[in-house]
Amino acid sequence: MSPLPTTGVAGSFPTGPGSTLPHPVPLGFVFRSRAKEEKSPSAVKAPVTVSKQPRDPQAPKGRPTPKRSQAQSQRRSVANTQMTRKEAAKRQREERRSALERQRQALASGDERYLPARDKGPVRKFARDFVDSRFNIAEYFLPMAVVILVLSMIRVASLQNVALLLWLIVIVLIVLDSLVTGFRLKKRLAERFPDDRRRGAVAYALMRSLQMRRLRLPKPQVKRGERP
Repeated sequence: MSPLPTTGVAGSFPTGPGSTLPHPVPLGFVFRSRAKEEKSPSAVKAPVTVSKQPRDPQAPKGRPTPKRSQAQSQRRSVANTQMTRKEAAKRQREERRSALERQRQALASGDERYLPARDKGPVRKFARDFVDSRFNIAEYFLPMAVVILVLSMIRVASLQNVALLLWLIVIVLIVLDSLVTGFRLKKRLAERFPDDRRRGAVAYALMRSLQMRRLRLPKPQVKRGERP
């Protein structure tokens, strides 16, 4: 029995007198993976949508996202508009300098808008005017202290005793004057500002009375003997 003749490429089915296949069938078609056939329809059917509308950074989810080139250009524009750390520090120094200059001018003129927080308000202004309108022994404490210190440095027993006695007199006078000033000021504040906050106003006025009149800040706005 002679072998059947074969035609076609290698790996195809033999053809003979009783064969019904008009063309050879490749083996790759027979042994093709079914997994690829199952996945290929879904890959073909899945629609791909590309939106050209950029997404708002503050918009909720569900909006189309922008392309990478558009997002990078937006980030570059935002970064270019922001100040560097050096420029921000320079601006802060300038603003601080201008604020200090306004405070200095306000302390000299008494402008309430730019005064420091401890000096603002009608209660503090009345306390300043009350102290500035009176004669205070405490404001001469520094000159008297210098004189007493010089006398105490002289190696003479009598002068040193005088210096010690002056120290006691000055301290007693300052304490008495401060008590009288604080009592009167507290009474006047209660009459003038019954509903306002007066806490710390008396201590603020007493600390001001320890300073010499020409060195006080804010500058005195009333004359001595003038009723505030």
